[in-house]
Amino acid sequence: MIHRLPVRVYYEDTDFSGIVYHARYLHFFERGRTDSLRCLDIHHSELAAAEDPLAFAVRRMNIDFVMAARVDDALVVETLYRPSKGARLMIEQRLLRGEELIATADVQAVCISPEGRAKRPPKEVAAKWAPVVLALDSA
Repeated sequence: MIHRLPVRVYYEDTDFSGIVYHARYLHFFERGRTDSLRCLDIHHSELAAAEDPLAFAVRRMNIDFVMAARVDDALVVETLYRPSKGARLMIEQRLLRGEELIATADVQAVCISPEGRAKRPPKEVAAKWAPVVLALDSA
């Protein structure tokens, strides 16, 4: 149950040397997380517009830069969910160029209210990502 999102490195993602600027990896990982949620029928715009609105916020992210990505590289962001409790959502991500590992990210996201306080996700939202987490937990 790994979600895979192809991404391309554009000139705007790089520094003067043609190597991906370190902060751009955050963008690739964010796109992977957002797209994986969208594939689970969880949409940020719908969560924000709900009767009891919520959003996801990254609380902690540890990135390990293994090797450089370069302009024109075709990459894949892999996203998988780990068992979580309460308002937390634990996510592991990898950025690959073919079989080569470019970077990894261990992410802790939280569901928050419009005021920025942690809150449990509604049961219907948790139920949408539960099959993915359960499949990984039993593997």
